[in-house]
Amino acid sequence: MTAPMQPACKGFILVVEDEPALRLLLEHSLRQRGYRVSAVPDGEQALSFLETTRPDVALLDWMMPGLSGLDLCRIIRQKPGLKDLPILFLTARMDEQDVIAGLDNGADDYLTKPCSADRLDARLRALLRRTRPVQDIITFGPLTLEPEHHQVTRNGRPVPLGPTEYRLLELFMRHPRRVFSREDLLERIWGPNVHVEIRTIDVHIRRLRKALNHEGEPDLIRTIRAAGYALEDGRMARQPSAD
Repeated sequence: MTAPMQPACKGFILVVEDEPALRLLLEHSLRQRGYRVSAVPDGEQALSFLETTRPDVALLDWMMPGLSGLDLCRIIRQKPGLKDLPILFLTARMDEQDVIAGLDNGADDYLTKPCSADRLDARLRALLRRTRPVQDIITFGPLTLEPEHHQVTRNGRPVPLGPTEYRLLELFMRHPRRVFSREDLLERIWGPNVHVEIRTIDVHIRRLRKALNHEGEPDLIRTIRAAGYALEDGRMARQPSAD
């Protein structure tokens, strides 16, 4: 029986929240609604995360020990590669002057706690619509990927993909023929602070191959022994790999 398709990833959210219970609740709720999530407990760890990984939206608490959410927002806005990163405050501070201060210091939106999951989801979707540019269609060999609609075709045939397989293929298509190690793929797809078994990559590569390669079609994913995986255009036909 074919497993039901998971919805495409709606966006990558960095949650910065010092309260453990609320941090876990936000992680769970956002993942249930189709977002990819990384969560950290303070501003210092958020800055460390942002040195290597750019999310689609940063969801910040204001009142945190050490570096406050407001200070973190100011720092993010001063960094050349993060000046346009969408920032949403989710905080218990509800005074109008606090809202004004948050927006004046670079936040794109402001929500007060408690906040329903539906309302948070709506604000995140609105931010993503405003800040995501219309993305160019990517083509390589027989493959076409439309980032705006999360659609993939091979020679015009629709290729249904789960969210992880989609992200893998998009990475491969943006860097065709480049060899990615399993460690590279884990960090780029799941993020540097998420613990995932290394062999998980092989499982998703098998799923990606199964979706891409119908009977008689050349395998587009090349396995480089002891090195990793790369995307080829299929001109050198070979039987699909078992890896």
